[in-house]
Amino acid sequence: MDVVVTGGRGETGRWIVDRLTEEHAVTCLDRRLPEDDGHPDVAYRALDLTDAGSVFDVLTELRPDAVVHWAAIPTAGTRPRVDTYRNNTLAAHSVLTAAGRIGARIVQASSDGAYGFFFAEETPIPDELPITETHARRPEDEYGLSKVVTEEIGKTIARRDDVPVVSLRPSWIQTPGEYACRDDEYTTDLAAGAGNYWSYVDVRDVANLVAEALVGDVDGHEAFNCVAADNALGRPLRELMAEYYGDVPEACSVTGDAAAYDTTKASRVFDWEPTRSWRTAATEAVPEPQV
Repeated sequence: MDVVVTGGRGETGRWIVDRLTEEHAVTCLDRRLPEDDGHPDVAYRALDLTDAGSVFDVLTELRPDAVVHWAAIPTAGTRPRVDTYRNNTLAAHSVLTAAGRIGARIVQASSDGAYGFFFAEETPIPDELPITETHARRPEDEYGLSKVVTEEIGKTIARRDDVPVVSLRPSWIQTPGEYACRDDEYTTDLAAGAGNYWSYVDVRDVANLVAEALVGDVDGHEAFNCVAADNALGRPLRELMAEYYGDVPEACSVTGDAAAYDTTKASRVFDWEPTRSWRTAATEAVPEPQV
């Protein structure tokens, strides 16, 4: 397929682009062109993704079979709140609207931030463990709210233009050899990871799920958790919840050091399983893709 990836030069986007070049012809849309030639199998266009006219012009010219929208301000607290909300929602609206008009399949980056746990003033106990995609989304912050809105945009485009739209909800994305979730300040302080219940995911597993979602059998809009199978501390999750929060949800079926998020939906629909764990990936030497 011809695939356009937005934000393909970002920290996660570059791994997605590199993975997709194994099977597809890829064009990367980002604010900046690479200073060198970039990836030899990737074409590049530079534009502001919040400019609907520019996005529509480029996508109607390229007319890709699929669009992976991964460009966003990736967290709360790094920019003025309104800037984060404006950037993320306007970019999603521009990209998804244009993609729908040309009939392209869509995979976009949502986040576990949409549930509203991590950036809440006081992290709530989830309604259930593990957390499924049907869990209520109650964000208090601009980043989580922007992800709820982008998913709603996806639902609108899927209805209006009859294209499949997949929203992926990764937890804290880790890069091999640079696992921040295994730094001493994280592993020795339960508060450091309590906001997402000590969850994480390897960037290569994210890229693999993007690749599977591009060719998977999906009707309308569907959201999928994208999280490693274990938690970042390697301790029983029930024990961690009881120690830090003093409580465990009544609806709790997790066992051992399992993650707080359920990924069986992605397994069922896409035959995807998270295959990396901090136990090996935290010290793994893998060259970073040059995109």
